[in-house]
Amino acid sequence: MPPMTADTPATKAPSILIIDDDEEIRYSLGRVLGARQYHIAEAGSGEEGIAAAKKAAPDLVFLDIRMGGMSGIETLQHLRAAHPQLLVVLMTAFGTAQTAIEAMKFGAFDYVMKPFDADKVLAIAENALKTKADLQTAAAYKPKLKSEDYKEGIVGSSPAMQEVFKVIGQVTASDVTVLISGESGTGKELVARCIFQHSHRSAKPFMAVNCAAIPENLIESELFGHERGSFTGATGQRNGKFELCDGGTLFLDEIGDMSLATQTKILRVLQEGEIQRVGGTETLKVDVRIIAATNRDLEAMVKAKTFREDLYYRLAVVRLRLPSLRERTTDIPEIVDFMLQKLEKAKKTRVRKVAPEAMEILVHHRWPGNVRELENAVYRSAVIAQGDTILAKDLPAELREATAGAAGSTTPVAAAPMAGEVAPAAATPAPAPAAGGVPESLEGALDFVYRQLSADKAETILERLEREMIVRALKEHGGNQVRTAERLGITRATLRKRLDALRDDAAAE
Repeated sequence: MPPMTADTPATKAPSILIIDDDEEIRYSLGRVLGARQYHIAEAGSGEEGIAAAKKAAPDLVFLDIRMGGMSGIETLQHLRAAHPQLLVVLMTAFGTAQTAIEAMKFGAFDYVMKPFDADKVLAIAENALKTKADLQTAAAYKPKLKSEDYKEGIVGSSPAMQEVFKVIGQVTASDVTVLISGESGTGKELVARCIFQHSHRSAKPFMAVNCAAIPENLIESELFGHERGSFTGATGQRNGKFELCDGGTLFLDEIGDMSLATQTKILRVLQEGEIQRVGGTETLKVDVRIIAATNRDLEAMVKAKTFREDLYYRLAVVRLRLPSLRERTTDIPEIVDFMLQKLEKAKKTRVRKVAPEAMEILVHHRWPGNVRELENAVYRSAVIAQGDTILAKDLPAELREATAGAAGSTTPVAAAPMAGEVAPAAATPAPAPAAGGVPESLEGALDFVYRQLSADKAETILERLEREMIVRALKEHGGNQVRTAERLGITRATLRKRLDALRDDAAAE
C-alpha cells in the first residue's frame, strides 16, 4: 500500500492509519477500507504508529489493543495527548467489559471486534470521518462575558431577563417582601440570593427552606424552633430558622405547599415581628426579611380558600415572575457557555464549544424542566463528548428525538410562502387546470395543487409536496444543507433524515 505523506491532498480521500503488529490484519483491514477509496497507511507497532501520525496527520486511526512493545492503550494515550482531535478506533479479539470501559475511558471513538465484519468496519469509519468533519466545522459560541462577570449565576440578556434584573435592582435597597413566581427550574432561589447579596443585609445570614420538602409535623419546628419535651423526640431546645436568621434574609421556597395553620404563624411574623417556639410561651422578637417563591397559582388558591388572602398580600408587596426557558430561547447559547465555563473551571470536563447543529437542537427544545434540565443535559453531553466540542450525537437521545419530532411535525406545505412557490414554472411544469392557467392567489394555488395531486395515488399529497419543496430548496441554495434547512424551517438533522428517505425510495423504484 502507498505510504501516507504529509502533503497528501486532503481533497483526494480521507486518510486512515492502521496500527497492528499482525501483517495479515493490516492487509485485510486495508483492503476493506481501501475499497472505499480511503488513503491507507500502515504501522507495525505503537512506536511506528505515533511517528506516522506525527508525520502525516491522518484523519482516522485503527489501533490494535494487544501488541508487542507499546500496548494499544499506551499508544492511544500518546496519540490523544499529541493530537486531541484525532479519532481512534481500537481493535480487539477480546470483547470484555474491561476492554470497552478502558477504550472509552482513554478517549477512543469506538472499538471493533476481530474477526472483522466488513460492513461494521465501514460503518464505523464513515461515522468517525463524519464526526471529524463536524468537529472541523464546529464553531464555538462567542461568549460576551467571562465567568467572573456571571458571578450572580443568573445568565441572560433577553428582554424578559432584563426586566427581572430591573426589579431586583429596585427591591435590594429596601426590606420589602418579594414573591417570586415561575415554573420549577427557572432559578427562583438564585434570584432570592441575588436580592440578598445586593441588600444591606448581605453581611447577615441567608437561609433557604423548601416548604414542600419538610413534613407537616416538622415544618413549624424547622421555622420557629421548639422547647425540650414539646413533642416526642424533642430532647432539647432548638432554635428555628427565624432565630438563626435574625437580621438576615429567609427564603421560603414553594410556600404554596404550606398548611393554613403554618401560614397563620408566618403572617404573625410579618405583622408583628414575633415568634414563639413550639411548646413555648415566650415571645421572641426577630428581624427577618422574607422572600417567598412558588410554582403554583396563589391567586387561584386564595379563591379556593387553600391559601390565606391576607398572607398573600403581605408576601406579594412586590411580585417578580421568572420567565420559562422557552420564553427566552435567545439566552440559551449564553447559558450553555456559562455552564461550560463552570464545568471547565471545576475541571469536570475539557469541553469548551458546542457545534452549531447541537446548539440548534438545544435552542429548539421545549425544556419543561427549564434551566435545571438544560444544565443536566449540558453536563451529560460534556461528559460523553470525545473532544472539546459537544456534537449533536453527544446530546441525550431523548433530547434529539423530541426536537427532531417537533421539527418534523412542521412539513414544508404548512408554510404559506413555500406553498406559494408551487405555482411558478419549474423544469417540469405542473399540468394546467381545466379552467386554464395557475391562479395567482395563494388560496387558488393551493386549491390547484390539491386537485392535481389528489389524483395521484402513488404517494400522498404531503409526501409529494415535501419532496418537491426539498428538491427546489436544494437547487435554490446550491445543495447547501444548512441554508436549505433554514429555508424549509426544519433542523439540519431532520433534513438529512428526509434526504435519506428520498434516496431509499429512489433505490427501491
